[in-house]
Amino acid sequence: MKDLLTLAALFLMAPAAPAQPPPGEDPIARNLFPPELVMQHSGEIGLDEKQRAAMKEAIQKAQAKFVDVQWDMQAESGKMVRLLQARPVDETAVLTQADRVLSLEREVKRTQLSLLIRMKNLLSDAQQDKLMELRKRSD
Repeated sequence: MKDLLTLAALFLMAPAAPAQPPPGEDPIARNLFPPELVMQHSGEIGLDEKQRAAMKEAIQKAQAKFVDVQWDMQAESGKMVRLLQARPVDETAVLTQADRVLSLEREVKRTQLSLLIRMKNLLSDAQQDKLMELRKRSD
């Protein structure tokens, strides 16, 4: 799941920012909290049982969707590989298949971003501030 977080952040960061952020600074990641960070510091930020249950449910729903999409992406990528093995390659067919694969990748990224937003919205302002402080200390 960490790879998906990184992928989502990289994908979303590139086209959105008109000016380049300083090297090593990710403006998307800076404003969101990965599940691992929240779980690691749940006691320090005072995460209550209601928040914990809601986050757990959101993570489980996202993971179920990731598994479904991962299976579909594997199948669609396999189809594209078979199309690329042809001689000559049917460019139109490959690009159509690539659109299917990219659509599935977009769905994964959108699901990941949605999860991160839901997790952030479950946190109070004080909890978010504390997580930002804890994240800065560990950098």
